[in-house]
Amino acid sequence: QISKMFGTVVVGVGIAGLARIRDLMNPMPSSPSEHLKLFGFVSRRSFGNINEAKQISLEDALRNKDIHAAFISTENRSHEETIRMFLEAGKHVLVEYPMALSAKAAHELWEMAEQKDKVLHVEHIELLTEEYKQLKKEVAGKDLVKGTLHFTGHVLDENKSGFPAFSGIARLTWLIDLFGDLTVTSATREKQKDKNYSRMTVHFQTANKKPLTWIEERGPGMRREKKINFCFTSGCLENFPEAPRSSVGLFMQDQNLFAKKLLGQVSKEELAAEKWRILRCLDLAEVIQQYCEEPEKIYS
Repeated sequence: QISKMFGTVVVGVGIAGLARIRDLMNPMPSSPSEHLKLFGFVSRRSFGNINEAKQISLEDALRNKDIHAAFISTENRSHEETIRMFLEAGKHVLVEYPMALSAKAAHELWEMAEQKDKVLHVEHIELLTEEYKQLKKEVAGKDLVKGTLHFTGHVLDENKSGFPAFSGIARLTWLIDLFGDLTVTSATREKQKDKNYSRMTVHFQTANKKPLTWIEERGPGMRREKKINFCFTSGCLENFPEAPRSSVGLFMQDQNLFAKKLLGQVSKEELAAEKWRILRCLDLAEVIQQYCEEPEKIYS
């Protein structure tokens, strides 16, 4: 039997794009990734070649019948437009999170992928880390009383990366994946332009009306880290459980998952659950942004 091959193109060669090129050129032996063949990459800057990969124009990538799928690793702001172009051209799409910077756009793109019978896969490597997998095991079956997830990191250019609820959607994804559906009860944001500092605080309720808080804080020189404090009826979890190092890189794990979808090896149930989670997180990100951008209510 001739094995089915999918020609791929990487769009954008930042850190993620370069990792994608590397992993496409060196697939894990006898993994689904062996069905992906890198055709080239697209970038606004001119590189010529990267390793053996050749640079091609966006027009070629969209037109070429031998390219079946695009890996989109551009800045967040341009994800929506790039996904749309490749879906319109009849290609499958893998995109780094967040897939779009508005919920409306995300729902439209998802619908478009379904109409065209194309895979739209959003990378969520934060769910693939060993640290997270251990945390999920630890939390499983416990009754939440209250919890906080506090992220700190360096400054982002919001014109490119979008509002913090979208650029930080990895944290929101954790909370939904760990504790089920959430409702936003309030959200505020503090900005100090002169200091290049920003802190977003979001309060949620779980389906059982338990409080969860997400803090996304960024400023010059802030270390990239996550702090947790989850309290259960059985006690509190304040540190991440010890986790082994994975032998398989996160982007490679994600690439294998995408290839599995292309090969029709992922169950309808899994696909539906993933679609719900991704769109739900984007809906919530939008609600958070609206809360934060509401003019201060003045009570007389």
